[in-house]
Amino acid sequence: MKRYIQHEPFNIYIFSESEWPHPVHNHSYFEIIFIRSGRGQHFINGNTFPYEAGDVFLLGPEDYHYFDIAELTHFCYIRFTELFMKDPSVSASSRWLRTLEFLHNTPYQSTGSLITDPAEKDLLDHLLIVLLHEYQPGNAYDEAIINGLMKAILSILARNIVRKQMTDIQDTKRAKLIEDILLYICQHIHEPDTLRLERLAERFNLSANYISAYFRGQTGESLQQYILKYKLKMIENRLRFSDKSISEISYDFGFTDSSHLNKLFKKYYGLAPLAYRKK
Repeated sequence: MKRYIQHEPFNIYIFSESEWPHPVHNHSYFEIIFIRSGRGQHFINGNTFPYEAGDVFLLGPEDYHYFDIAELTHFCYIRFTELFMKDPSVSASSRWLRTLEFLHNTPYQSTGSLITDPAEKDLLDHLLIVLLHEYQPGNAYDEAIINGLMKAILSILARNIVRKQMTDIQDTKRAKLIEDILLYICQHIHEPDTLRLERLAERFNLSANYISAYFRGQTGESLQQYILKYKLKMIENRLRFSDKSISEISYDFGFTDSSHLNKLFKKYYGLAPLAYRKK
């Protein structure tokens, strides 16, 4: 698979296409993709999503994608590296650091456009217009303004990611708790012992019964079901786009042996891991 490399911490790329010119690829950087006009389909990590004007996609370095354009589409790509995200002038507050950490550890894109609320789309569009006005490649621009606008855009995207994973948020305290739990799962997905219910309850200073019921109420599924489905999705991508053996993948994700992974994977995907890879 082709991998695109970017050495500069931040840039903006604007272009229009009626036919997608790039192969399936991933990147060494993050991308926020704004669909300014047009329609078609966006293929991300093996999933297919329709797109239209106003849609916004966020891709991390390991996400792979391409577009099938049905109508001339005007794209705006904001591309930035981890170096930009870790710049002290950008990441000054603990709240912002937590937002960046959440974005960095979010599961692969699997929900299509992050923005569905028309008001949120308008808000992001206004921020993007100001950002494009301030950003002039080759000319001096105010980094404080650029950084402030990027913080606003990324914060809006982060809150929409969280909203997509919850059914009901009553207050900001509860919103912060579920965001912290999801982030913790992302960070420790390769360490099964840390994701046991008792360890999670201890980590968040809650009873096991409460955290179990709370998670189900917020996401619509049990804690262990969410962890398993997230883990299997990552394993699916390893099977499709890595050369690691089934034994190595089993070890990476904390399975006792390959037969355990085979049984679970076949239950959810209808095929054993090796058969899925060959297909």
